[in-house]
Amino acid sequence: MTKYPRAIIFDLDGTLIDSVPAIRETLNNIFSSEGVAEFSIEEVKTLVGFGARWMIEEIIKRKKIESSVSNLEALLSQYYTEYLRVSDKFTEIYDGVFEVLNELKEKQIKTAICTNKPGSTTIAVLKSLKLIEFFDAIVTEDDVKHRKPDPTHLNHTLTKIKAKPNESVFVGDSETDMETASRAGVKFVFVTYGYCHIPISNIKATRIIEKFNDLPKALKFLSD
Repeated sequence: MTKYPRAIIFDLDGTLIDSVPAIRETLNNIFSSEGVAEFSIEEVKTLVGFGARWMIEEIIKRKKIESSVSNLEALLSQYYTEYLRVSDKFTEIYDGVFEVLNELKEKQIKTAICTNKPGSTTIAVLKSLKLIEFFDAIVTEDDVKHRKPDPTHLNHTLTKIKAKPNESVFVGDSETDMETASRAGVKFVFVTYGYCHIPISNIKATRIIEKFNDLPKALKFLSD
């Protein structure tokens, strides 16, 4: 019988949900008026993982768009509004997520989300996808002074569900998640299907999985 940790913390984008199609749709809609060519899925993947503000700033640099502080803030506001409008239709849940989360809930394992996504978009997406009921806590970039990879983001999440680092596991898809787990002293399970920007060979994790369905098996090390 598989032994589970007391608490499992999840990253959101690239781990539980594929938000790239929704982000692509959003970017294409708001930048079309700037004369920017349509973004491809692969290009969007290079832009995710560092927050919406960084993404908009990076696009302005890459596309050589004339910008000012006021224009940046306007684009950021448009981004959040448009993302909320299209996320229902274009966001996809990875295979196995519902089944595994339901299994964890049945076993009364504490679960939480630790994401660099803003609170409003995080809650809206989780509600629309009917995922919110699975989590005991949701800690976004709005809830902390320093977001991932600062370990205080993950530590605050653990505090919210009254769990200790040595009895918890963090599941994520990026080098940011890897660094966060390492600095917080939490075991790390890396999923290969997300938005990592470095070679997988450079990832240091307790376990590496290719499908979310493999998570229960990956947790078996706790009973070895």
